[in-house]
Amino acid sequence: MKSKSLLLLVLSIFPALVLGEEIFATFPNEINKNKKYVFYSHGLIVEGDNATPGHSEYGVYDFPAIKNRLFDIGGFNLIAHHRPANTEISTYVATFSSWVDSLLDAGVPASNITLIGFSRGSHLTALTASRFNSHDINTVLMAGCFEGDIEFDPPIHLSGRLLSIYETTDSPGPCQRLAERSDLRTFDEISITTGRKHGAFYTPLEVWIKPIREWLR
Repeated sequence: MKSKSLLLLVLSIFPALVLGEEIFATFPNEINKNKKYVFYSHGLIVEGDNATPGHSEYGVYDFPAIKNRLFDIGGFNLIAHHRPANTEISTYVATFSSWVDSLLDAGVPASNITLIGFSRGSHLTALTASRFNSHDINTVLMAGCFEGDIEFDPPIHLSGRLLSIYETTDSPGPCQRLAERSDLRTFDEISITTGRKHGAFYTPLEVWIKPIREWLR
């Protein structure tokens, strides 16, 4: 009984450690088809060598803290790639898509794959997710839509499950138009109001971490 209680305690404190889940800075060499995989794509300001760049209005973008907080949710391997400076969108989307393809080819169910992105990262996420419309991939977009849409030509269409989170004091807003023209299994959208504009997503605030945690589970 004591050993069982100890195991439950360790699981509650370090669930990812016990279950063998990891944070990867790039795509892993080995894939476990029985695991869940979550990608997190950061905003434009982080592109380059600095993982904690500062913005004059929004403050410090704490990429390491965001990774750790997302990973604390538990239940999946987290792939959070730090993109180089001046990343070219189409080239990166091709690479991103090849990673998702590798998971599917290895037998990971599409429903066990989630793509999360913020700002520029949400655009890369949506462009990648749109390549897998025949699959039930999960997509989370944060501060990704302007006037209800992500503007690309041709327009992006998504499938599977979509969660949109936006800050009411920020320029990006709801993703309703994107959702309406997509073939989604479910669409959930949450607005948050922190007064921090784009900076609301620069640190792992519980106001947006909690909805992602609940949505993933």
